[in-house]
Parts: sequence; C-alpha cells; structure tokens
Amino acid sequence: MAQAAANVSSKAASAAVKPAVKLPVYKWAGKTRQGEARTGTMEGGDEAAVRARLAQMGIEPTSVRRSLGSIELKLPGIGGVTTKDILIFTRQFSVMIDAGLPLVQALEIIGTQADNLAFRKVLLAVKSRVESGSTFADALAEHPKVFDELFVQLVRAGEIGGILDTILNRLGAYIEKNEKLKRRVKGAMVYPGIVLTVAVGVTVVLLAFVTPTFEKMFKDFGGAMPAPTQFLIDLSHGLTDNWYLFLGIPIAVIVAFRAALRTKKGRDSWDAFILKVPVFGPVVRKVAVARFTRTLGTMISSGVPILDALQIVARAAGNRTIESAVLYVRARISEGKNIAQPLAETKVFPPMVVQMIGVGEATGAMDAMLNKIADFYDDEVDVAVGALTSMIEPVMMVFLGGVVGGFLVAMYLPIFSIAGNIK
Repeated sequence: MAQAAANVSSKAASAAVKPAVKLPVYKWAGKTRQGEARTGTMEGGDEAAVRARLAQMGIEPTSVRRSLGSIELKLPGIGGVTTKDILIFTRQFSVMIDAGLPLVQALEIIGTQADNLAFRKVLLAVKSRVESGSTFADALAEHPKVFDELFVQLVRAGEIGGILDTILNRLGAYIEKNEKLKRRVKGAMVYPGIVLTVAVGVTVVLLAFVTPTFEKMFKDFGGAMPAPTQFLIDLSHGLTDNWYLFLGIPIAVIVAFRAALRTKKGRDSWDAFILKVPVFGPVVRKVAVARFTRTLGTMISSGVPILDALQIVARAAGNRTIESAVLYVRARISEGKNIAQPLAETKVFPPMVVQMIGVGEATGAMDAMLNKIADFYDDEVDVAVGALTSMIEPVMMVFLGGVVGGFLVAMYLPIFSIAGNIK
C-alpha cells in the first residue's frame, strides 16, 4: 500500500511539473451584436474552436487566422495590394463568372496569374476557403485589409440573389469612378505642394548662404542697416545658429497634429472645421456628397437593405461630421421615418440633394436617383477643382515672387543708402 501510494504521489508530482501544452494563438476580427468592430488575439486548438468561443462571447467573427508570433510573414520586395489590383480582379472575375466558369476555377486562374505576389497569396487563400465550403463573401471577409466591408457586403448580396456577375460589374464601375474622383482631388494638390516646397528651399538657401555674404560686405562699409535688411540678417543668424529648432518645431507640430487626429475629439473638430474652410470646404463637401450618393446607390441597387447600407456608407464617409449625419439618418429610418426628412435635419447635405433623394424615394427609384446625383457631383467636383487650381496657381506664383523679390529689395537697400551718401 505504501509503495502504491508512493507511485501515485510520484505520478501526481510528475504531472504537476509537466509543462502545459501551449495552444496556438489566433488573431481575430469581428463585430458585436450592436455592430461595433472588435479585434484581438485568442488561444485555441483550431480555428473552429476560436470561432465557437467568440460566438459564446456575443461576437460575430469576420476574420480568424493563426498568428505566427510577433513576426508576420512578408514577401520580400513586394508592396501591399493596390486599388488597381482590386479593380483588375473585379473586372476579370466578373467576365469569368458571366462566361459560366466555376467560382473556384476563376479564382485559381486569376490568383496564379496575378502580378502582385501579395495579392496572389490572398486570392489563393480565398480559393482554399471556398473549396473547404465557405461562401465567397465570408472568404473575402477574412482579408479586411484587402477587401473592405462594402466589397464583402455587395458580394454577399450578389451570392444570395444569384447575380454575382452583375454585382461585380457594379463594383468595378464604382471602384473606377471612386478612384477617378480621388485622382482629381490629389492632382489639384500637386502643383501648390511643389511650389511651396520650392519656396521653402529657396528661402533656406538665401538665408543660410547668400545673406551672410551680403552681411560681411555691409559690415565693411559700416553704418546702420535698414530695418528690412537687419530683419533678414537676424533671421539668417537664427537659422544657422538654431537650425535644430527650425527643423524640430515643424516636425513636432506635425507629430502633435497627427496625435490629435487619432483622438475622437480632435478628429471630430478637424473634420467639422475642414468643411467650413472658405475655399477648400465646398470642395470637400462635394467630394463627400459624391462618395455618399455613389456608395449608397450602388448598395441599394445591389439589394443590400438600406439600414445595412447606411451603416457601411457611414464608415466609408472619410469625415466624422458626414459619418455622424449618416448614422443619425439611419437611426431615424429605423424609427419609421423616411430618408429625406432626417437628411434635411442634419444640415450637412445640400437642399437639392435632399429633394432629389426624396423624389427618388417617393417614386421607388432611389438607387437611380442617387447615381444621377453622384454623376452630377462628380462634374461639380471637376469644376470646383479646376477653379481651385486656377486660383491657386497665381497665388503661389505671387507668393514665390514675393519671397525672392522681398529678399532682393532688403539686400539692395543698404547699397542704395551707401550710394546716396557718396558725394
């Protein structure tokens, strides 16, 4: 008995010191029952166990993948997936589905031929998930950094309605027009950015290298310096003696600004302010209206319920003020209101947009009306960006000329003074 007890005790001690088996860690993303996005990590025996545990916690998982520790596998020399990659995929996939190719075969063909190796890896992973029984939309949802919620929801609507090829065509058109809109706005900012960079570079060169030469010459002549000249000399000394402040202060301001934008209050304040800026505000508002109407029209015409569509449109707004307005409209619609009245109450959308949406809702053709509004505001953005560019060009040229001209005048004032004193 003593020996048996000793054996049991020995086994228990052995079990106590035996290290526990460490389960693999899975990264997950999902939504609560209230629709709030959540992410995190969780240990589990396999993916199914993690999904079951998340479901018990009241979270609907949209992506669950095994973590490889703190080091993520990256393909050497390969960048991320671009909008152009997604657009080409959408167009090609639509043609293949329309031609009757099976889903898995179409994914295999496009995935193996993709030029971007990172995108190829994603597409082949989607194919594997579809082969294992997952729906196409759920497989796409596991890659939220590549396929956003709008893309996934439209694909899901296409799968349910049996019109996946039609939905993909609409998605392709939407992505193309959305990118065209972005290019217009970014293109308008290129010229002023270049001129401002040149102006700063010229100013630094003049202050750091040219001004000291003139200062030495003026000191040899003696006499008091004119106020503009003395100001430039003092500025030159400040730049050369405290260059780290001139470099560090702008960097600190940029870092502080970016940190403020990460806070809810800071982002809300900035987004509200940018809509009220005299010149840029109207352009930003028109871009937001074009994006809102295009996205909502595409989703409604694809069969996505309006409450779900408004939730997704709000997240894709790109401006917190617009997002809050759309969520307010969604809340009022869920209470039984029509869409036009709460849109007008937000005072964010132009009256013409509200009236046209109201007409579309009354006639049962809101998706068509939204797309017409989007086309109209695309043209409006073109006109506004063109006018903005036309206005900025002379302003920037005057600014650059003023910097150089002001410097020349300040440097030549002592020479004129000296020449006047010569008798």
